[in-house]
Amino acid sequence: MGRFMANVTHGREDPERATLPFIIANVAASADQEAIVLLTIEGVWLATKGYADDLHHEGLPPLREVIASLLASGGEIWACSACTKPRGITEEDLIDGARIVAAPEVVAELVGGTPLFPG
Repeated sequence: MGRFMANVTHGREDPERATLPFIIANVAASADQEAIVLLTIEGVWLATKGYADDLHHEGLPPLREVIASLLASGGEIWACSACTKPRGITEEDLIDGARIVAAPEVVAELVGGTPLFPG
């Protein structure tokens, strides 16, 4: 089993770009890959309770369903600590299955060979 990471940098301002990396991560998870979605910049809001509930881009499944599917498949959601801190987002604000991670953890994944799908 391998690992796969997808990066999300967008939130409500661009539902298509917010959703697509989650779809890619779901495909990886369904192919027996350990899937991680790394949320950075405005994407960190997607890890907060209620934020993604109404996000939907025409032609794609609702984001809340894609997130639920990823988590049900064992996928992980990582929110960048350098991005959550200035936005006032704490662990208490996060949905179940999401966590705040620091740069060393992300770098360790990438150096260890985990491929990154840029969002």
